[in-house]
Amino acid sequence: MIRFDQVAVRYDGAEHPVLHGVDLTVPEGELCLVVGRTGSGKSTLLGAVNGLVPHFTGGTLSGRVTVDGRDTAHHPPRELADVVGVVGQDPLAGFVTDTVEEELAYAMEQLAIEPAVMRKRVEETLDLLGLADLRHRGLSELSGGQQQRVAIGSVLTAHPRVLVLDEPTSALDPTAAEEVLAAITRLVHDLGVTVLLAEHRLERVVQYADRVLYLPGDGTVRHGPPAEVFTDTAIAPPVVELGRLAGWRPLPLSIRDARRAAAPLRERLTGLPVPPPRQQPADGEPVLTARQVVVKHGRTVAVREVSLELRAGQVTALMGRNGSGKSSLLWALQGSGPRQGGTVRVDRDGRPAADPKKVSAAEARRLVGLVPQTPTDLLYLETVAQELEQADRDAAQTGAGTNAGPGTTARQILDRLAPGIPDALHPRDLSEGQKLALVLAIQLATAPPVVLLDEPTRGLDYLAKAALTAVVDRLAAEGRSVVVCTHDVEFVAGAADRVVVMAEGEVVADGPTAEVIVASPTFAPQTAKVLAPLPYLTTAQVARVPALTEAAP
Repeated sequence: MIRFDQVAVRYDGAEHPVLHGVDLTVPEGELCLVVGRTGSGKSTLLGAVNGLVPHFTGGTLSGRVTVDGRDTAHHPPRELADVVGVVGQDPLAGFVTDTVEEELAYAMEQLAIEPAVMRKRVEETLDLLGLADLRHRGLSELSGGQQQRVAIGSVLTAHPRVLVLDEPTSALDPTAAEEVLAAITRLVHDLGVTVLLAEHRLERVVQYADRVLYLPGDGTVRHGPPAEVFTDTAIAPPVVELGRLAGWRPLPLSIRDARRAAAPLRERLTGLPVPPPRQQPADGEPVLTARQVVVKHGRTVAVREVSLELRAGQVTALMGRNGSGKSSLLWALQGSGPRQGGTVRVDRDGRPAADPKKVSAAEARRLVGLVPQTPTDLLYLETVAQELEQADRDAAQTGAGTNAGPGTTARQILDRLAPGIPDALHPRDLSEGQKLALVLAIQLATAPPVVLLDEPTRGLDYLAKAALTAVVDRLAAEGRSVVVCTHDVEFVAGAADRVVVMAEGEVVADGPTAEVIVASPTFAPQTAKVLAPLPYLTTAQVARVPALTEAAP
């Protein structure tokens, strides 16, 4: 179905090709998982399948890419639209209509599909992805996760033979992600659709993959069965990391496989001291106090009388299904978003407490910083270097300096999150993960007493998330309160001291991380599921057990 024959891609001005010597065949009805570090070339590989590379992106493509017998070098994307369906990293950027139902029908209209068939496919897709209640909603009114499901649905209605999905579950809560992946798996097994899927949250998808295409970052592509490829990759899901640590062969790809292999490991761990998943924070003073906060969007009540106290030195994870009101609460706390009721007070060193909504925008940013779900909203200069230099100037003007340590610049923070991003690149030419890392570096350069991060791990690989955890820990160690709104339970397990869960605009759970996430099968991390009932949350905890390390094979 898909054939790469000695393919290489080099962009203008680049020192090295993004891809070179790629030679592989993807047969019909196979689900291929594309993995690699942020910026390793995954999006370029996917773009070559439907002709976006080089027809849209530019650069030079050598070798030959064929899809269903069509050479992509001679067929632009519009001539491949009936064969290849593509869902990009940013769903909102791909929408062309106003409502959910119209968007699902749009691709079929362009392919001249009969109206009766269109109506039937729209109904099937609404049910398949749980969008029936949203069919008449405006696309701009949806949460990020809901928009992602609509984007996937708009591709599925055209019934393409090849699906190219670039991080399709990145904005979805665990339950919604499982529903989408189950739907994709049915398409593969029941209809023989070929799927190329790039994803950083490998714990969600690796068990469904027939084959893994691994991009180590040197332009090459290694491919093979998942259990074989993941034996020595730089990135791997927690269940595979645990298998490597314990010496299991073959490596487990699912919780079921790992549970079957883990009985001896659980016996060895029983009775041994359990290292904490992270250093316990000091009991800091409250820096932000919210009381009875109410947020409405039209007639919809997004946040219902939520009260919250954020303490210095504490990392709080805000979790909940898509549309539960998490982002609305963050914007209300920062002061830029609507707030129809309640109060928010932020304490400042040596000055009276202030409400971010009642001060100037510049002063509000000094009280509460927020990184939005769409990081490009904060990027407006021509190069990466200009953005970073402006961040350093802003930090100097506030008298705060950067918060990553004395003399640390925004560039140094960026290199910890996503190393290797050239200064001369335009910010909007970066991958989604690189854009997010850049915005994080800019915001963290002048971090105020309270830092709010809305889905900060979206687009980041495991190593970048570990670097983000270190930055968050550093901010907390300096006495700042950090709130991370996320669906990434693995990140929360290693980075958060406290978890707040929202549902239908209300707080339904609030407590220490271990108590809240382990109590729910939906939010429990992979290591906790494999080693239950032992109280381990992360593979890093297991690796720090001295007796286990000494006895490890």
